[in-house]
Amino acid sequence: MGMTNNKHKITILGDGGWGTALALVAQRNGHDTMLWGTFPEYVKVLEEKRENVKFLPGVPIPKEIRLTSKFDEAVSFGECILIAIPTKFVRNALFQLKKHDLGSKILVSVSKGIENKTLLMPSQIIRSQKPSASLVILSGPSHAEEVARGVPTCVVVASRDIDKVKTVQNMLMDERFRIYRSSDALGVEIGGALKNVIAIAGGICDGLNLGDNTKSALLARGLSEISRLGVKMGARRETFYGLSGVGDLITTCFSKFGRNRYVGEEIGRGKKMKEIIDSMEMVAEGVETARAAYDLSKKYEVEMPITEEVYRVLYEDKPAVRALENLMMREAKDEIELY
Repeated sequence: MGMTNNKHKITILGDGGWGTALALVAQRNGHDTMLWGTFPEYVKVLEEKRENVKFLPGVPIPKEIRLTSKFDEAVSFGECILIAIPTKFVRNALFQLKKHDLGSKILVSVSKGIENKTLLMPSQIIRSQKPSASLVILSGPSHAEEVARGVPTCVVVASRDIDKVKTVQNMLMDERFRIYRSSDALGVEIGGALKNVIAIAGGICDGLNLGDNTKSALLARGLSEISRLGVKMGARRETFYGLSGVGDLITTCFSKFGRNRYVGEEIGRGKKMKEIIDSMEMVAEGVETARAAYDLSKKYEVEMPITEEVYRVLYEDKPAVRALENLMMREAKDEIELY
């Protein structure tokens, strides 16, 4: 059981791997839990098989978890609504939220990406639909495959409203899912989004059969450019040395479950972007985020060499080997930049 004996109603919007894993955490904590999926025919499959065959195979979904494809029903049900929808679909999926009076409901954004063109974070997209909503961010090194199986995991929940953070912390935290607090929601969200771009670079290293030295250097320098941009955008530097920064970056770059790392690996092996994406059921957020991150680096005039090379490999067909050479042959400089 969780940290609290109070029973709550929790809705998870998004029946991908992460949404399903969070539904399992909520149900394990003794809450009434409802999982919403946008495709009625797939929700029927979940009902019949009681297993998310596409996104989380091999993990049973307890019969206590209610399943629905009716958006209004899902939003009305939960006191706490976790939004686990890939970033590029958040705006359309939540368009119907406008007509709902959310009252004291808490929205929890768990998506990790940046919307192209607008360059908005998931929480900012949600706010554009529902400006008055109580909103917190949940992020950190948390592969759905491990969370669903009860592997000990630590995440961070962030908002300036510390009472809301504590409420979510108490609802979802147990001995296998530990939750820390932060007041730097922007930093937590930036870290969660940008690490996916660095993970693509990490995967390219794997695909090119480079060593641990290369990949570790990439992580350290990648973290440096993530925090450079984050600070310029108004986040706190120390956030990037926490769970949603370095913690998530390590997981995503080294894990066999990492979708973004996988995309990079396939590119490193010489495959074309389109054929990689077409072969995947799941969304690799880093592919879209690379474009947005590149645009943000220009907007805020921040040097982000790894992000820039990933962008050129993904969108300008630059050979991965040449991108790596460019990174290695950059001018000599100090490791720690002074701001």
